[in-house]
Amino acid sequence: MSTPSRSGWASRILAVAGAAVAMVLSGMPAQAADIPAPDTIVMSNNISHVANVPKPEPIAGNINTDMAFQDNYAYVGNYNGFSIYDIRNPKRPRVVSSVVCPGSQMDVSVYGNLLFGSVDSSRNDDSCNSVGQSAAVETSWEGIRIFDISDKANPVYIKSVETDCGSHTHTLVPAKDKKSVYLYASSYSPSASFPDCQPPHDKISIVKVPLKNPTAAAVVSTPVLFPDGGNETPVPGASRTTGCHDITVYAEKDLAAGACMGDGVLFDIRDRENPKEIDRVQDANFAFWHSATFNNEGDKVIFTDELGGGGAATCNEATGPNRGADAIFDVKRRELVFKSYFKIDRFQADTENCVAHNGSLIPVKGKDIMVQAWYQGGISVWDFTDSTRPREIGYFERGPYAAANLSGGFWSAYYYNGYIYGSDFNYGLDVLKINDRLTNPANGVKDDLLNVQTQESYAERGRGHGHDRD
Repeated sequence: MSTPSRSGWASRILAVAGAAVAMVLSGMPAQAADIPAPDTIVMSNNISHVANVPKPEPIAGNINTDMAFQDNYAYVGNYNGFSIYDIRNPKRPRVVSSVVCPGSQMDVSVYGNLLFGSVDSSRNDDSCNSVGQSAAVETSWEGIRIFDISDKANPVYIKSVETDCGSHTHTLVPAKDKKSVYLYASSYSPSASFPDCQPPHDKISIVKVPLKNPTAAAVVSTPVLFPDGGNETPVPGASRTTGCHDITVYAEKDLAAGACMGDGVLFDIRDRENPKEIDRVQDANFAFWHSATFNNEGDKVIFTDELGGGGAATCNEATGPNRGADAIFDVKRRELVFKSYFKIDRFQADTENCVAHNGSLIPVKGKDIMVQAWYQGGISVWDFTDSTRPREIGYFERGPYAAANLSGGFWSAYYYNGYIYGSDFNYGLDVLKINDRLTNPANGVKDDLLNVQTQESYAERGRGHGHDRD
């Protein structure tokens, strides 16, 4: 077992009152004194902070969540709805519209003129005027909402699809005939008192959306992924498997990787409506298998562990390097083989919620490089080309909140057309630029669509995907 070094520190750029001051911390172990002052920005010397757009007023009262991208637009989810940003000039992004339609988490994906949003909180109906109510009420609704985004300034809510236990996240999967898309709706934590979320919940809901008639979208299958019940006896502190948190598909290779609470799973998705388990792994250091990312070759999978549920301070010395981290697995003969862990080595304050969270590949051929959000741990760029020796090559973070006990930080950090976009709970949308010899080759890759949980090889990206209507 190999773990990353925790003694090396990159140079930092400290932003204070609009001025930039270099702070060199090389060769030093992490100390409390190294934690940035409240509400200041620190970054490695290969990262620049290009822009920040505060949350738009209509949805500003709740937290930002996940993101998707298409053409010159970014789509950012929020517990109160979602916003559309014009990013044709990444240095001056602007809000085009905000849709108020409450319901956590509003995990988003886009395809053509459609936007899909996940709702994993019980509502009294499926409308945008709904209010929360107990899932024990027979009439409660949660699931997928579908919007027509042909007019970016005026999105139109056109369809809802109810799914068992709601949709904590969803993954867009193109049909092989390109006439439809599938949505793999992941959810978990059933209860005998919830009419629409009964145990055992060892399945996902698969929604089929005909592209020429999206209002005909419907659940077409609910495949049982864990016929044996999944991980029923996890190590102390780990989660039982009662569903999946997130699934990433690599459709070209007919593969999917599932982060399923107590299990990390590799699936065969040749039959889009009936995924089949290929291999499954567990890890004594993992509390909650949260998300998954393939490398470009499809012969590695990064799984993240959301220790503490995203609300705990787990990037400190007491937690250590192997918990609340990424686990790197090679795929050998269709089996997942553990290689190492990666965790940011910049210790965070005990008041800062910090743990491995959502990220994406940076498209550099021949290299495995990823940008990733760590809540208040900020945004990290790291190289896992050598599966046994991952290393951080750049970062951006804010110091602890001056206000006590305030959760926040970056939910997601994704690379799109030369820039890194971060969705911050409270600060809104951040845009970063990395200038590094390892990542600069990615500047030549231009995409017209990015749903991070729907991976495409670098060779296939930027070829008009997301616009087929036939």
